[in-house]
Amino acid sequence: MHYPSATPRRLHRFHGGLHLPDNKAQSNGRPVERAALPKRLVLPLQQHIGKPAHPVVETGDRVLKGQLVARAQGLISVPIHAPSSGTVVEIGDHTVPHPSGLPAPCIVIETDGREEWADLPAPMSDFAQRDPEALRQRIREAGIVGLGGAAFPTSVKLDPPQPIHTLVINGAECEPYITCDDLLMREQAARIVAGIAILRHLTGAGECLIGIEDNKPEAIQAMTRAVADRGLEGTEVVTIPTLYPSGGEKQLIRILTGREVPSGNIPASIGIVCNNVGTAAAVADAVLEGKPLISRYLTLTGEGVAEPRNLEVLIGTPAADLIAQAGGYREPVARLIMGGPMMGFTLHDDGVPVVKASNCLLAASPAEAPDPGPALPCIRCGQCAAVCPVSLLPQQLYWYARARDLEKTQAYDLFDCIECGCCSHVCPSHIPLVQYYRYAKNESWAQEQEKRKAEQARKRHEARMARLARKEAEKKARLKKKKAALAKKPAGKAKEGAPDPKKAAIEAAMKRAAEKKARLAAEGAAPKNTDQLTDAQRRQIEQADARRRAAAEPESGGKPAEKTVSEE
Repeated sequence: MHYPSATPRRLHRFHGGLHLPDNKAQSNGRPVERAALPKRLVLPLQQHIGKPAHPVVETGDRVLKGQLVARAQGLISVPIHAPSSGTVVEIGDHTVPHPSGLPAPCIVIETDGREEWADLPAPMSDFAQRDPEALRQRIREAGIVGLGGAAFPTSVKLDPPQPIHTLVINGAECEPYITCDDLLMREQAARIVAGIAILRHLTGAGECLIGIEDNKPEAIQAMTRAVADRGLEGTEVVTIPTLYPSGGEKQLIRILTGREVPSGNIPASIGIVCNNVGTAAAVADAVLEGKPLISRYLTLTGEGVAEPRNLEVLIGTPAADLIAQAGGYREPVARLIMGGPMMGFTLHDDGVPVVKASNCLLAASPAEAPDPGPALPCIRCGQCAAVCPVSLLPQQLYWYARARDLEKTQAYDLFDCIECGCCSHVCPSHIPLVQYYRYAKNESWAQEQEKRKAEQARKRHEARMARLARKEAEKKARLKKKKAALAKKPAGKAKEGAPDPKKAAIEAAMKRAAEKKARLAAEGAAPKNTDQLTDAQRRQIEQADARRRAAAEPESGGKPAEKTVSEE
């Protein structure tokens, strides 16, 4: 059967960019293999943009493959699942893949080799009849994030506020050395296209454009064939020129549609959603099989690796285990990089785990990663501005970032920077420009967070003061009401004929005392404890009795009170 080639389409150019040696032949010459099961899996709770996941297991718990081990916290967050069966042996800080090299909270699972699956959600093979919200919830529960490197929660991206007319699938894989998406498209094209069908139903997009660079002919052919086999109308495989960074989201949209995403906005603002081919495959797994995201394709490459290749690896596998499966290190190794040479970062420890955003481990030789030497002063040559794919002014951003003038960096669209590294690559002064931009972004985020906290504290204080003022006002109102009620009562004596309860109680008590004394007198018994009294004590008793008589005389109408025991 003859399959059509990728659709010829009018393409557009973005500003700047670089033609770089792709160095992809090192790793794309052999089929993808499944990585060996490691003894331990280390799962960072922060593998995505947003809030970290919260553990739902404890040390000592046995877990099954695909079981939820950490739940999402808030909207911008995703859950984490056990990549294999085993026992949770630790929940604590471990070194994670991050430029800082600092530790972060992780769940550590000691695998048992059984690969026992947990009960999975039922497949949604009838997804076309399902409500989009149910599909989004399935994708969220599966822990799917963007697998092109950003790791943004996919369920959030698939719920834009505006209608979507175009779905862009990113198969460009423009960064040198990385070939995992290339191999995924070659070997799993039907799975990717199934995911595309789900994404189109979810977004309601009438058009789908699959962009692939022209240095991947086998992937282009496989994807074209898979689209034709499924009969997806309105879906085109588009071959684009090899130019770095054509795989950037906004750059690919520009190439395929000619439209520019406005500064400070996202593609959804112009009716476009962009997803990576790996993300589409993960969506198919979640919806059609109920499987969570627990593995991904990863490239092992560089002159420092004995046998470069692509592996399907479980999330949480230590980098050292993967290097060992690729034949180990081949000396000398200048740097071990997570990601590619342009946007990746150096790992200081090969014991760090693979996370959802990991697409490559590059063991670079000194020739592949030469030491640039010390940074020299900027000469304002303008080469950085010429290659910037976002049309920024990198030298101005550098000066303001260096001076910590964060307001100016934002005025020069700092957050439009995609950190592609083109400016740093061409800088004759070897200034690590991207590092300055990352620093400025982090400082800006920190300041914004502090402002947000201060604003929340101010609102809480104002709410507290308002609450206290309200309570005080209510208290005063009750007191005023009580005073008004008391003022309405007639002052002075009570109404005539109405007995005074207090006086009545006193009279009753005195009557009982008198009756008791009379009874004792009749029986000839003396009051208790009076035979040993001193003269002073007797006088005190007599004085007390006198006071009682004086108090009782007005109440008895002037009649003399009965004698007390002491008087008798």
